[in-house]
Amino acid sequence: MVRKTLRDGMGRGARALAALAAACLLGLSGCEAGETPPAPSPDAAVSEPGGAQVEAVEFNHQLDEYQPRKKRYNFYFTYKTVHAWWDAVALGMEDAARQYEEQGVIVEYEYLAPAAASAEDQVRRLEEAAGRDFDVIGVDVADVEAVTPVIDSLIDQGRRVMTFSSSDASEGCRRIAYVGNTHNYEDGAALTEALCEALEGRGKVAVLVGTQGAPCHEDRARGAQDVIARYPEMEIVEVAYDGDRADRAYDLTRGILDRNSDLAGIVCCNMSNPVGAARAVLAAGRENEVVIVGMDHDQEALGYLRDGVIYALGVQDCYSIGFNTIQVAVKIADGLPPGEEYPEKTEERTTIVYQDGAAEMLRTLYGEID
Repeated sequence: MVRKTLRDGMGRGARALAALAAACLLGLSGCEAGETPPAPSPDAAVSEPGGAQVEAVEFNHQLDEYQPRKKRYNFYFTYKTVHAWWDAVALGMEDAARQYEEQGVIVEYEYLAPAAASAEDQVRRLEEAAGRDFDVIGVDVADVEAVTPVIDSLIDQGRRVMTFSSSDASEGCRRIAYVGNTHNYEDGAALTEALCEALEGRGKVAVLVGTQGAPCHEDRARGAQDVIARYPEMEIVEVAYDGDRADRAYDLTRGILDRNSDLAGIVCCNMSNPVGAARAVLAAGRENEVVIVGMDHDQEALGYLRDGVIYALGVQDCYSIGFNTIQVAVKIADGLPPGEEYPEKTEERTTIVYQDGAAEMLRTLYGEID
């Protein structure tokens, strides 16, 4: 049997992650198959600096006991933009599809996105997918105001629509279920609290948000702003949108540094902007003056974390998000509503990783050994 999967190309870092994931699953790389992690809470999982690190990514997944009602499924998934973060989600999807295939169930899916985040592009993709015979349509929402009405329209047309990955639709949307990060606000707040502690509650801070209108980026920024507001000797001097592009984050950060000679910290709300911010701080020779916190598992960012240029990263378990997305999509395709077989929101965890955990993260995710 052949499983057809159509998706955008994988970057070098994601290819390394894929190799390590496969090795862990096959028991070939010395990765230990740990116990299944406890069910995540709505809050970010936090590891203290200098303390034991919580396992941030769980590769060792097995399908649950649910028996699919069909022998073949066809899904459509679209997300914000082609990026290594969503490559990592795709690895979990591929693992779940492979396990279904071993049971004689074929899961085919398209997993596509634009080169740059665009709500208009996402709306077009959803409307085109609605005209094709997919069992389930999944979307990582690029802009809640633009995309939520389209999801509701597809539901009215009898389409089965779920949301997944990093961003749900707005409250009240009639999408069937969501699999992904349910605590973006808390992630932003937890990272910013770590920043404030590092700065001893004093200093000027900039916030790099990401894509304007993207719920996950906006929620993290809101969490950051609310935490800073509690510290009377701290202030946010600039908030900027980088469009989830490291090069744009670099340019923005250089400008912020030029305008703020006493900048003390930067909060980065997506996976790209910690890379751009760290490059800019290094180029300006201010790595010992500016504390950076940000999101996720980019290989370059983890290198900066190991080297002390970045103070902390909130690492999401993208692999689990992808794996669970496929499992939930199968159940939705079988006509099951949220309830006993799957929740309306499947919560995935975030782990805050500090410098002492960076080398292990690089080894686990990318095979990097000092």
